[in-house]
Amino acid sequence: MKVLRDIQVVDLTTGIAGPIVGMFLADFGAEVVKVERPGGDPGRSLPGFAVWNRGKKSTVLDPAVTEERSFLETLLRGADIALVRDVGGLRAYGIDPDELRRANPRLVLVEVPPYTSDGRTPWYGGHESHGLLAASCGMARRQSSHDGGPVEMVLPQYLYVQGVWASVCTVAALLERDKSGYGQRVTVTGLNAVMEAAVSAYTLMAGTPDPNTAIGAGGRHPTYTRHQAGDGKWLGVGGLGAKFETSVLKAIGLGSMIDEARMGGISGLLDPNNIDWATQRVKEAFRARGRDEWLAILSELGVPCGAMDDPDQWLDHPQLHAIGMRVEVDDPERGPVTMPGIPLQLTRSPGRVAGPAPALGAHNVEVQAREPGPAPEGAPRLSAGPLAGYRILDQGTFVAGPYCGFLLAELGADVIKVEPKDGDPFRANGFTFNRGMRSLALDLTRPEGQKAFHRLVEVSDVLVNSLRPGVAEKLNIDHGSLSAANPGIITVSLSGYGEVGPMAGTPGVDMVIQAMSGMMIRQGGDDEPVSNTVAIIDTTTAALGALSAVLALFHREHTGEGQHTWFSLVGTATYLQSGEVVRYRGRPDPLTGGRDFRGRHPLDRFYQVADGWIRLQAPDPDAVSVERLSSAGISVDAALFSGDQAAALEAALLPQDGEAAARLLNAAGIPAVRARKITEVLADEQLLGAEFTHARPAEGGGFILTPGRYAAFSRTQRCGPLPVPGTGQHSDAVLRGAGLEEEEIQELVEAGIVTRGGPMEQKLAPIYR
Repeated sequence: MKVLRDIQVVDLTTGIAGPIVGMFLADFGAEVVKVERPGGDPGRSLPGFAVWNRGKKSTVLDPAVTEERSFLETLLRGADIALVRDVGGLRAYGIDPDELRRANPRLVLVEVPPYTSDGRTPWYGGHESHGLLAASCGMARRQSSHDGGPVEMVLPQYLYVQGVWASVCTVAALLERDKSGYGQRVTVTGLNAVMEAAVSAYTLMAGTPDPNTAIGAGGRHPTYTRHQAGDGKWLGVGGLGAKFETSVLKAIGLGSMIDEARMGGISGLLDPNNIDWATQRVKEAFRARGRDEWLAILSELGVPCGAMDDPDQWLDHPQLHAIGMRVEVDDPERGPVTMPGIPLQLTRSPGRVAGPAPALGAHNVEVQAREPGPAPEGAPRLSAGPLAGYRILDQGTFVAGPYCGFLLAELGADVIKVEPKDGDPFRANGFTFNRGMRSLALDLTRPEGQKAFHRLVEVSDVLVNSLRPGVAEKLNIDHGSLSAANPGIITVSLSGYGEVGPMAGTPGVDMVIQAMSGMMIRQGGDDEPVSNTVAIIDTTTAALGALSAVLALFHREHTGEGQHTWFSLVGTATYLQSGEVVRYRGRPDPLTGGRDFRGRHPLDRFYQVADGWIRLQAPDPDAVSVERLSSAGISVDAALFSGDQAAALEAALLPQDGEAAARLLNAAGIPAVRARKITEVLADEQLLGAEFTHARPAEGGGFILTPGRYAAFSRTQRCGPLPVPGTGQHSDAVLRGAGLEEEEIQELVEAGIVTRGGPMEQKLAPIYR
């Protein structure tokens, strides 16, 4: 059964982020009508268009034609969702967004602007741009490198994140509409996407300087990175957390490092003073054996690891075949296309790639406007988040699992962190991923703990876990066991490689799957592979888990059925390369990077200036002349420019002040921004006013800064910082809410099955990426 089978979406977006929202909605059964102007979506020239627009219908409507404007308005008055870059897209057709919402109060109006919610950008033209977004938000200068300068990421990762996170918010708004009868305006900006993806980078003590990024392409963690073995082959190593860090060091013959005075124990591995020393020693140790030997040794110890592979071969991996992440369609313009499948599995209402991307205007006759739905009764409901009233149990550890729970809490759900009685072992490093939850510390290895957990499941809606396949059955908390206690329960399970296939059950982590999927090779190009400073697979996986939850809840609201859902890190790694791994005859080669990669073209890259760096991106490089630059106040040597544009621009821009140079270039119609550092972004008054950052007191004084509001809802907005719970801080209250009596709770505490705890120390651990 299709989850969104009765939902009609009018998609007015172009490019990447907006069409991805329509893609996910179409994958789960919505009728998505892609409205294009006579020239078509400019993104049609991108290889990823075949993926991001699959399963949609295309109709061409010209804003200059009265009848076609009128038809669009009629279409929108009967639609469930309108998907736009910003409301300017509606006004271009003569449609007033406020009047539209009055005429169709059930409409969910979803905006995905490239920067802030007002649709403005700090660069000329206001177009979607991953490179300019990353530069302006500080992330280009946060990526580890050899020289400490900005790095251009070859994957448009923040646009991919914007697409999936906006999909979550859209379905959450549909869920809320089922209760209130009213739609609302939902805005997920480019800034929101960077916040979601780079949450760790924006979590720091106020006043802390920006970290040194001139630490090499492998990052700052010597056992959680990629290494070259003695045979010249590379492998990803997932030694994160004290247990695995210790195992890796002992396996490579460096166990004595832990006892050295400068280390002070295993925690010293992340001391900034030890980065170069520790990295060099570990690097040399890995050269002692071949890759296959290391993979065998580490696997025997249970340390996640994997062979680095060619990204162009990733879709051929047998594990992707097994979990449905390779799909073939017959595209009307490209012929046979092989593309990534759907990265989340709903067992009772699975998604399906309904067909290829449409030819321009292929459904002009077929697209029909629906009759407007019944007007809702009563006043619109107000709530602190569209998911207010739902209870989520989150058993996740490390990053992706807990962060999924946080995202659902950000949308208003009551999220309970169910953790071992001694707490999540990654609590200190994972401070920011555990915000917004209540904590129940419970021993699930004992029958009494399992019984108490089943009582809690009876009054809950969703369980998120990141247990390896088979562990839930051993603990009597698998979907079959839990659905006996609550037939409507939804289980959302995360694993490294999925629940079926040759690698099901194999431990997997972000860093290793970056290597295996070819992401590191694609970024490194002909130079050494590059480890992404952002835990991009983890944070995107968290959003996909949240999407699984809200889709399954929507299905339950309409059928009464609970279900088991699952998703995986390898599925996410494939989704994050959807525009790059898609295949068809004649497709252009995907972009590859290089050592400290600055950009793809002399007029689409970073340049050093007197006080830092700027990022420029000319939409038509051929139209940029010496005269045009000179008229902007940028004096360029004409002879040098004709032979080496990059060298000419480097010489001309280096003496310039960054803000002034960007302003002059924008005035000349050449989009440009100054490449900022994280601390500058966090102090931006415009962003502070939009709740880009939240601050909370820290132990010993000062303030911890964390990302703030992740999306905007016109009627159900949750606001303010979300606290991090201490281990077992809410055990009594949670169990009382499950119907346990005080005597029962006390017995569990005295038996050592439940831990009572206090607030967590508000303190940040050293950064690990």
